[in-house]
Amino acid sequence: MKQSGMSIFKKNSKLYSIFGFKCPKCHETDMFYTPTFSFKRPFEMKERCENCGQRFEPEPGFYYGAMFISYIFMGFFCLGFTAFFRWIVGWSINGSFLLLLAVVALFLVYIFRLARAIWINLNVRYDPPQEGRRDLGAE
Repeated sequence: MKQSGMSIFKKNSKLYSIFGFKCPKCHETDMFYTPTFSFKRPFEMKERCENCGQRFEPEPGFYYGAMFISYIFMGFFCLGFTAFFRWIVGWSINGSFLLLLAVVALFLVYIFRLARAIWINLNVRYDPPQEGRRDLGAE
């Protein structure tokens, strides 16, 4: 039996929704107004999905959990990044930190969006709309 392109990034997977910044419920609508590396309105999310009606901020303070995801990820990333450039590459500690600051500044918006996408995907189940069904009142 031939396996068709099984990918962890295909439409019905959580990774597709997380890394594509798509609606966690239907995987159709983008969660943010602009592309990731556009610095026009970088932190503004859409209110709800245009396809299924899923709210992207289900309640006030919903994304506090995303802060912890971001904090833990960035803590380990910064330690590993600095240690790599200090001890493996042989750079000075100041050079390692300066490069780290540049990389973090460049990817700040991506990290912010990724943490939010992970958090909402942990809390919302994938439920693709059936043909002819449109859930605009979903909460």
